[in-house]
Amino acid sequence: MKDSIIIVSGGMDSITLLYEKQDNIALGISFNYGSNHNAKEIPLAQKHCEKLGIPHIVIDLDFMQQHFKSSLLEGAETIPNGAYDEENIKSTVVPFRNGIMLSIAAGVAESRQLNKLLIANHGGDHSIYPDCRPDFIQSMSSAISAGTFQDIEIDAPYTHLTKAEIALRGRKIGIDYSETWSCYKGGDIHCGTCSTCRERKEALEAAKIDDNTLYLE
Repeated sequence: MKDSIIIVSGGMDSITLLYEKQDNIALGISFNYGSNHNAKEIPLAQKHCEKLGIPHIVIDLDFMQQHFKSSLLEGAETIPNGAYDEENIKSTVVPFRNGIMLSIAAGVAESRQLNKLLIANHGGDHSIYPDCRPDFIQSMSSAISAGTFQDIEIDAPYTHLTKAEIALRGRKIGIDYSETWSCYKGGDIHCGTCSTCRERKEALEAAKIDDNTLYLE
């Protein structure tokens, strides 16, 4: 039964979830909030949705770029290189991004009489992004359920998985991860040195997946 909306960015995690849950997904939603890499991610999200025959829409959130503080919204030169850890990548947090996206997705789901929201937050994000943590997801799910006639809930099956574990699931499905985007700098090809590129490389290596991604370095 197609009872779900997925928040799909075009990155490794959400594309894996898209394929795993495709039989249940009625709609894919991508959000354009003005990040450096939205223009690279969103077409890939649309491409995979089309491949699976899943309707896809893009919702603009221009106000976030105008009013929110984050290096992710300020240009490639502000994105940190190095390890994917709290000290290094905290500047890329977009305040309450997942909360805003889930709230909007809940409104769309209620309007379409759907009752589940899929999101691909994962365990590696917990120390860095407050709105990826298990307590946030659980609390947000309770609030959305209480605030909708459809008793809409959040399904976040990767909450306690590492990115490498997600990649392993994708390998079993046969996902071509070269058709996903990770680099926060948003250039023509992955930079290979920013924190998210490094995390991508490490996850694919750990999952023993040939990395066909083009990198500058």
